[in-house]
Amino acid sequence: MNNKAIVAQMVNERVVAIARGIQPHDMAALADALHEGGIGCIEFTFDHSGRIDAKEMLSALSAIRENGVVTVGVGTVLTVEQVQLAADAGAQFVLSPDFSPTVVKKTKELGLVSIPGAMTPSEIVQAHNCGADIVKVFPAGPLGSGYIKALRGPLPHIPLSAVGGVSAENAAEYLAAGANCLGIGGKLVDGNAVSNRDFQAITVAAKALMAAIGKA
Repeated sequence: MNNKAIVAQMVNERVVAIARGIQPHDMAALADALHEGGIGCIEFTFDHSGRIDAKEMLSALSAIRENGVVTVGVGTVLTVEQVQLAADAGAQFVLSPDFSPTVVKKTKELGLVSIPGAMTPSEIVQAHNCGADIVKVFPAGPLGSGYIKALRGPLPHIPLSAVGGVSAENAAEYLAAGANCLGIGGKLVDGNAVSNRDFQAITVAAKALMAAIGKA
């Protein structure tokens, strides 16, 4: 799948699941549960607290990519070295909480979809001009869907993803405001459910989210 197709998948499906703090041995089962619930794009994040070994996470991601069921990316990427590690593991897209020109350029150089984080109009335009495929408005929750709608006035040409504070309850609101897609973490990937290996609960949450999005 090329970059254009990956971006189209995100925009058409409207959601990227954010799997944060997931132990590597749970990643494959989580991916299957999300896929069963109708979600095809999953972001597994680097854990900068040191609780989760990056090498093990990337190895598990590589196995999921080889399985070919879902589209996988790496999130919380802060350095060009981490971009390279993500690419080597088979990641198809890279997300960051911030906008780093060097990270965006390295991501594009390696042929991956680039989704940096930004908040202000200036940051969003700079990220887009640097080559970002989608700009992640983060954190979206404290600003609300009205902020996305306000951005759409002067910046209708820049693909935006709303991330942070988005849930099944307000997903339609953000989409109606003009977000092209959404990034949803804890409101979808419940850490306790994963730890208890209650992957059916993840599937149920995913189906509820996709139902809410279908009404947008």
